[in-house]
Amino acid sequence: MKLIVNGKEHEVMTPGETPLLWVLRDFLGLTGTKYGCGMAQCGACTVHIDDQAVRSCVLPVGAVAGRSVTTIEGLSSAELHPVQRAWIETDVVQCGYCQPGQIMAAAALLKVKAKPSDADIDAALCGNLCRCGTYQRIRAAVRRASEIAGA
Repeated sequence: MKLIVNGKEHEVMTPGETPLLWVLRDFLGLTGTKYGCGMAQCGACTVHIDDQAVRSCVLPVGAVAGRSVTTIEGLSSAELHPVQRAWIETDVVQCGYCQPGQIMAAAALLKVKAKPSDADIDAALCGNLCRCGTYQRIRAAVRRASEIAGA
């Protein structure tokens, strides 16, 4: 099956019901997308499918054939994405495990709402768990990313 991941076409030989997460990590070597719970409950595996945040741990790879998949590795090309810059500036990370999913969810939010309120941020990221509890810094980073992007 042919996949478009981070703007590049890949051909993978795997059953269509294989979760996208495992194809990204095991077949394509894109290990930035993390396995957290395997039940779409924690958000560590968040990627973009056609610019929408989705949980890759429960999404069959067959469902994304021919669609655009973006992982944390493909979020930006030449320089850091505004969300990535804001994460660094705001010093969000503690352990860092959930951060790729948090960043991908935040980037998807900013695509549809350039200047989100705290309530918008909370609603968009409520399914992304941070075991270190950096939620206040995450919210501040999303607001900062909005500023960096020029909203």
